[in-house]
Parts: sequence; C-alpha cells; structure tokens
Amino acid sequence: MTPAADGDRSQRFPRRYRVRTRREFVALQRDGRRQSAPHFIVISSGTSGPHVRLGITTSRKVGNAPERNRIRRLVREFFRRHRPRLGAARDLIVIARPGAPTLSYADVVDELSRALRLG
Repeated sequence: MTPAADGDRSQRFPRRYRVRTRREFVALQRDGRRQSAPHFIVISSGTSGPHVRLGITTSRKVGNAPERNRIRRLVREFFRRHRPRLGAARDLIVIARPGAPTLSYADVVDELSRALRLG
C-alpha cells in the first residue's frame, strides 16, 4: 500500500465507530441524554464498548437527498476531527433539523461543540 493510500484509510469512518442497527438507535433515543442545538438534537449514552460511536438521522423534512447527504458528511467530519475530545466510550446520535443543510462546516462545529459541551 502506498503512503497516500494509507493516509486515506485513516480518514474513513469504519463500522466500529458507527451506531448501525435500528435496535441501537431506538435504545439510545429511549434511554439517552438529549442536548439541543438550533439545527441538531444530540442524544448520548454511555456504552460498554471500547469506542465512541456515532449515528446520524436526517429525515426528508431536512431537505432533498443531496442536502441530507451533505449534512451527514459535515457531521461525520466533525466526529472524525473531534473524536479524541469526546472522552470516554459512549454512543451518540445526531438528528438534523430543518435548516441544517444551509450551515457551513464552521457552523456545524460551533453547534455540535456547544451541544456536546466541548468548550
């Protein structure tokens, strides 16, 4: 593998960092702690696993498919860059609200940092 290809691999969003099943999403929504931001709801809960994991929900109310995909990419990028600051192993769900696709990456960082109290 070339150094460039190896560098690309470190920027991926592997399965071990994802909340993947409906059962996990439902349990988090039922038992998790909610934080609100103007364009997001963040639900978090401790986990027995070794990693901080992320799940993202964007309904059709948020926008069309390209807009929903864009906001998911921005949230994943926030998660990749801030994962070390998120602390102990826990599961997070980020639910996008209408208006979220209009945000810049800096706005996403600001809102999610406040909701997660990253300072």
